[in-house]
Amino acid sequence: MQRVIDSHFHIWRRADLPWLSGPMVPRIFGPYEPIRRDYPIDEYLSELEGLNVIKAVYVQTNWAREDFEKEVAWVSKTAEQTGWPHAIVGYADMSAEDVRPQLDRLKAYPLVRGVRMQLHWHEVPEYRFASGPDQVVDPTVRRNVGRLKEYGFSFDLQLFPAQMKAGAELVAENPQTDFILTHCGMLVDDRPETVAAWKDGLARLAPLPNLFAKLSGLGTFAHRNDPDLTTLIVDAAVTILGSERLMFGSNFPIEKLWSDYASVLSAHRAAAERHGAQAVADIMHDTAERVYRPA
Repeated sequence: MQRVIDSHFHIWRRADLPWLSGPMVPRIFGPYEPIRRDYPIDEYLSELEGLNVIKAVYVQTNWAREDFEKEVAWVSKTAEQTGWPHAIVGYADMSAEDVRPQLDRLKAYPLVRGVRMQLHWHEVPEYRFASGPDQVVDPTVRRNVGRLKEYGFSFDLQLFPAQMKAGAELVAENPQTDFILTHCGMLVDDRPETVAAWKDGLARLAPLPNLFAKLSGLGTFAHRNDPDLTTLIVDAAVTILGSERLMFGSNFPIEKLWSDYASVLSAHRAAAERHGAQAVADIMHDTAERVYRPA
């Protein structure tokens, strides 16, 4: 069986996350009462049994901004105790006047490979996260993203298709930094016009060799594990970007709201298999190994 690296998963303690501890509000992934609880590494590992997932990349979960280092310290301690995860994408506030003091603190943790600050904005209010649609090209954000190369950190880039022109500018002006497009550009539905706009957005990013994409969170808007939708996304991403720039991510436990891990992985693997053995190796293991360098 093909070995797998999960390039996008979370663990958490509910008490650390203001958005999980507070009242439920409309969010991008719909009602989330079943995950308003602790989700420890032991439960995540139980999801993987028998699936040949050999390594995983933890991605930040929106602790309070001032606790960005506490998050990485906790995950690092988890890795020391259990051997999982094997790489960390932490949080750093790219809207700060100078992000370098935060990056200096993150650099002290050997598993940190990059940072994510979610920049996605949409006309539908519950889909928004960024303060505005143009935060991706805010001068302060751009200046701080430009500093990541000094640390060897990547940037997890989370955008909707309407923002990808601006996203391409950000990626192009930082050729020494790897950018990983979260959830493969966040296709919100499968209407022809929506798919066309999403493909156009990927095509804007395609010429940039330092741009990669995660096949993760593909059930975010459908609120289900849909093999047909997964196939649509994988087919287009392979055609536009090439499998050597794509990587599987489970997005657990968010996807646990509507599916089990084995079903999510199976849908991704089946879609990748349509493109041959090398595409399967790229998507399931090799791209994440190369980009995130898991320990």
